[in-house]
Amino acid sequence: MLEKTINKEVIIAEYLTGDYSYRQLGAKYGIDFRKIHSWVSKYKGKIKPVKKASKMKEEAAVLPSEVKQLQAELLKAKLHNEVPEEMLKLSEQHTGIELRKKFGTKQS
Repeated sequence: MLEKTINKEVIIAEYLTGDYSYRQLGAKYGIDFRKIHSWVSKYKGKIKPVKKASKMKEEAAVLPSEVKQLQAELLKAKLHNEVPEEMLKLSEQHTGIELRKKFGTKQS
């Protein structure tokens, strides 16, 4: 098994030197040139490995519960921000005094 990995890496390295084509390397090592092309493409990052179906199903099942949790947290954060705003409005209405600081105006 280790020898196959070494041969694969050697073949990819030989191709990347630019001295050999896929077909030449295929003939040299007795491997289909399309397989060598696939190895080189994966090495270069052109082809991303496909996820297994079972793993994709697990991720899809986890996603809705995470979305619901995030929606609940967002609602809580919105309410947390609205409470002080509403308190300021009521205080301003009750006292008639503007409590919010206006930015951009100079105070002497």
